[in-house]
Amino acid sequence: MSYDEQEYTKSFDIKIWKKVLPFLKPFRKVVLMVILLNLFCSAVDIALPLFQRYAIDNFIETGSTKGLPVFALVYLVVIGLQTISVIAFTRGNVRIEMQMGRDMKRACFVHLQTLSFSYYNVTPVGYILARVMNDTNRIAGLVAWNMVDMLWAFAYVVGVFVAMALLNWKLALIVMLIVPAIAILTVYFQNRILKWNRKVRKINSKITSAYNEVIMGAKTSKTLVIEEKNAEGFREVTQEMRVAGVKAARLSAIYLPLVLFFSSLATAIVLAQGGKMVLEDLMMIGTLSAFSSYAVGIFEPIQQLARNIAEVISAQANIERVMGLLEQEPQVVDSPEVEEKYGDVFFPKKENWEELRGDIEFKNVSFRYPDGNEDVLKDFNLKIPAGTTVAIVGETGAGKSTLVNLACRFFEPTEGQILIDGKDYRERSQLWLHSNIGYVLQNPHLFSGTVIDNIRYGNLNATEEQVMAAAKAVSADQVVEKLEHGYNSDVGEGGDMLSTGEKQLISFARAVLADPRIFVLDEATSSIDTQTEQLIQNATEKLLEGRTSFLIAHRLSTIRKADVILVVKDGKVVEQGTHKELLKAKGYYYQLYSKQFMEESAKKVLK
Repeated sequence: MSYDEQEYTKSFDIKIWKKVLPFLKPFRKVVLMVILLNLFCSAVDIALPLFQRYAIDNFIETGSTKGLPVFALVYLVVIGLQTISVIAFTRGNVRIEMQMGRDMKRACFVHLQTLSFSYYNVTPVGYILARVMNDTNRIAGLVAWNMVDMLWAFAYVVGVFVAMALLNWKLALIVMLIVPAIAILTVYFQNRILKWNRKVRKINSKITSAYNEVIMGAKTSKTLVIEEKNAEGFREVTQEMRVAGVKAARLSAIYLPLVLFFSSLATAIVLAQGGKMVLEDLMMIGTLSAFSSYAVGIFEPIQQLARNIAEVISAQANIERVMGLLEQEPQVVDSPEVEEKYGDVFFPKKENWEELRGDIEFKNVSFRYPDGNEDVLKDFNLKIPAGTTVAIVGETGAGKSTLVNLACRFFEPTEGQILIDGKDYRERSQLWLHSNIGYVLQNPHLFSGTVIDNIRYGNLNATEEQVMAAAKAVSADQVVEKLEHGYNSDVGEGGDMLSTGEKQLISFARAVLADPRIFVLDEATSSIDTQTEQLIQNATEKLLEGRTSFLIAHRLSTIRKADVILVVKDGKVVEQGTHKELLKAKGYYYQLYSKQFMEESAKKVLK
């Protein structure tokens, strides 16, 4: 089922925009400077036609050059100061855009680190990337440039109206009549423009997600020869984007020319009436020249103001999306009391951390997934003494990971308690627990960098000798020996320069280096050849001694020595016991084991 993004339906909402203000606070001095310089520039732009008026009335009309050098000097100084101001506030705008965009991305990244496992379970990468990259860039650009343009345009328009009223209030009144018309147009079009721009942003997330999926699954697409199907799916989503974009553009294409029409109409009337007044000696030609400059020049600022208002309206969707991410609450959180004692993920108070022994108890645990309709566990009880190896088996999709996710506190029980060392694990921090867990996934993820860097993620303070010892313990050193630069070999993005089996061994070494009290092996050997699997099995038996371990296994032959085996079917634990006890019971486990044994025997015969 595809992910459905949250719908935003509100029109322009000042409360949404107020949420951006904290990101401007660090640059309040720069913002103030930009505002003052913009006001100065708009004042100069308003004054220039008055310079023109003065020159016509005092030099051209009189035919005299008296006072011209002083006039020219003042004019050049004003223009020079305006030029310097433009350079200064442009630099300020660039700083605001770059640093605000950086801070918003950083805030999103930090917040993403705090979100629960469940968020990443249901949210596609494409939607997250669209928010963190595209939306933050647009918001920063809008605040830095569009808002400044709006400020200049507004100050200019207001100043021009004041100047025109002082020059001739009757003609000024004619120009002022366009303001209500533009206001009505803006109110009419704003909601419609916002609606379609929201749709465009939403579809853009789908496109980003599609790109990510196609790139990540390129090898699979090639082997399945589904390039045409991928292209068809992409055509459909881009067609949606085209339709929504055209409708948004169509509204803007109607809106802006209407603004142009009313502005031009007012200008024509001013020129006609002003010319008549000059002929009747009711107005000096210098005043008409200044007034005409205002009437003609006010068109662009009004159009610019209208255009920026449309941009601001449409950008609200971007702010809603980013703030929606930043306001996303994690489903698993530590209480304030726990956080005060143990710290959080960024500021841990390790001095208060107790040593974890590894006793785990499920006490009357019921659980259902946030988007589920029924309990997958109901009044489940299980005691796991420290050092116990628990195997969890079942068919693909049976829900084997649920118990582990609960034990690791990626999810929390709907009802009941999970005790770690006799204490509800919600009374200690998530970080304390997660720092004591070594997790090896079926499809391991490696980070960009070298082999030694990836292993050292298990313990950032580990020496090179300790890293090598961990690698040797799980036979990962055999992988390293084959690489050109040994431990300093680059693994590529996501580890794509290594095979799945090689990544698995590196991931295993990383978990070993962490020296956790709890080990989780999630079908950790499913992607490894039989020979390598045997090496890991031998190492695992030693490594798991004295540690509480969860083995999620597909190959039942690998978990026969487990202290207790939990058999999962349709998301529920249906059997539990040792390997011998479960075989003797001849229940569901017996069926699974017999079926798998026969399949493996058949493969050996065929070989």
